[in-house]
Amino acid sequence: MQATQSHNIYIYTEANPNPNSLKFVVDYMLLPEGVTFDFPDKASAAESPLAQLIFEQFGFVQRIFLMSNFITVTKDEATDWHEVAGEVKDFIKAYLMEGKPLLTKDLVNRYEQSLNESDAQDTETVKKIKGILNEYVRPAVESDGGAINFHSFEDGIVKVLLQGSCSGCPSSTITLKAGIENLLKRMLPDEVKEVVAEGI
Repeated sequence: MQATQSHNIYIYTEANPNPNSLKFVVDYMLLPEGVTFDFPDKASAAESPLAQLIFEQFGFVQRIFLMSNFITVTKDEATDWHEVAGEVKDFIKAYLMEGKPLLTKDLVNRYEQSLNESDAQDTETVKKIKGILNEYVRPAVESDGGAINFHSFEDGIVKVLLQGSCSGCPSSTITLKAGIENLLKRMLPDEVKEVVAEGI
């Protein structure tokens, strides 16, 4: 999970439904498929050298999200992307060109260990829920610069974590209820009663 590229890196930006977030898309995979890291503030980014530097360099940055081949940066309300997007893009490109790490080895090791532990404890219903989220929800949400990850399932209630551009996005609550909740209730009518988001 380290950025070790020696060729010239191409980065382009993509808007998404959250006007304060912008996707910086790179021409190679930064992280394995399905792996996400969300840093909602500078303190949480202590184990991501890249995220830490972006927070330090740009005072308007409020959240950084890393996934597959993109980095989603969320800014404050007062800043205009037209004025700062180029600077952020150049900064990310320069960092990646030097082949510096995205994350500390300790963070990567803990992440992989927690994945193995949670998968081993999953019930059949949880496996089905995760499968539906991965197959039907994840691709659409990724294209918008975010992620919705499974958190827990208890008494018919599925809890999910909103990450990246989805966190704080005005349309995420609608997507959650009209899209994801309806999908899970339709596909698992006997198990799922409601879908709620942690952190909304």
